[in-house]
Order: sequence, then structure tokens, then C-alpha cells
Amino acid sequence: MMITDPVADLLTRIRNANMANLDTVEAPVSRLKASIAKVLKEEGFIKNVRLVRADNKHYLRIYLRNEGGEKAITGIRRESKPGLRRYVGVNEIPRVLNGAGIVILSTPQGVMTGRDAKKNRVGGELICSVW
Repeated sequence: MMITDPVADLLTRIRNANMANLDTVEAPVSRLKASIAKVLKEEGFIKNVRLVRADNKHYLRIYLRNEGGEKAITGIRRESKPGLRRYVGVNEIPRVLNGAGIVILSTPQGVMTGRDAKKNRVGGELICSVW
């Protein structure tokens, strides 16, 4: 099965596992997906992320943060899609829920949050919003 949007697949796996109250979720690995998971970990939305090898294939194992019935991720949405890429300049980076959430961007300096992109004065492709 060919996946046309691997990032949307990762976000959907995280969203579904979160709604099902699972502790972990696995997804095929790529550099972009690993960078997105790293940003989610740094921002406290997930506990940990590990690279796992099984059956000669590499996977990202993402440990979700569901402590005491409280979910760290209440919503996650893909912003830029393969059919409609969404690029933003440094002054156009949106805020999510008045700063309660984050946006993740792919910039020339790497994958980072909207806050870090503003700090570094760089724009890029708007990957997703998380709250």
C-alpha cells in the first residue's frame, strides 16, 4: 500500500492511538517524521520517541503522554498537504488557541515550532497544528 502523505499518516496514527488511550504507537520512519516527533517531545506532547528495528524495517515508537486520564494532545491537524502546500513568512506564522497550542514548521534551518521560527526570524512550510 502506497501512502501519498506520510506526515498525515503519522499524525493520524498519533491521533487514533491517543483517542484509544494507548501508551505507544508505531509508524514507519523518515527524517521528517523523526524531526516532527522530536519537536512534539521537546514541547511535552509526547513522553519519548525511539527508533525501533523489526523485521529489517525501521519504525518510530512514540510513547504518548496519557497520565491520570489527562491527554496531552487534544487535537492535531495537518496544515500543508501534498495537493496544497502552505508556506508562511515569519510575520504570517499563526497562533494556535491563543498560544495554548503550537504550529510545527519545516524551515531551511530544520523542523521547529512557530515560536522558534519567529525567534530565528525564518518562515517555511506549515506542517501541522497541535493543541
